[in-house]
Amino acid sequence: MSSESGPRPGEVRDPRDPVPATAPVPARRPLIERIGMAVIAVVLASLFGGVALAAWAGGEVFLAAMGAIGCLMTLWVGAITLFRG
Repeated sequence: MSSESGPRPGEVRDPRDPVPATAPVPARRPLIERIGMAVIAVVLASLFGGVALAAWAGGEVFLAAMGAIGCLMTLWVGAITLFRG
């Protein structure tokens, strides 16, 4: 079997091998779907931000930091979904 036919099931492809020209290009998600997922990300990020603010006001610095990190990560993933999805 030639190496051009691709890896067999259960076999790992060598990352140095070029991607075959016949590899399918993944289709982009529709704009309305990307906007919807970004809106959901903003809602979840606001909840994380609320937890961060409440924890900070209550003197829980570690929980506030974790909430703020969760807020930023959720906004980041929402932006990636909207602009690259």
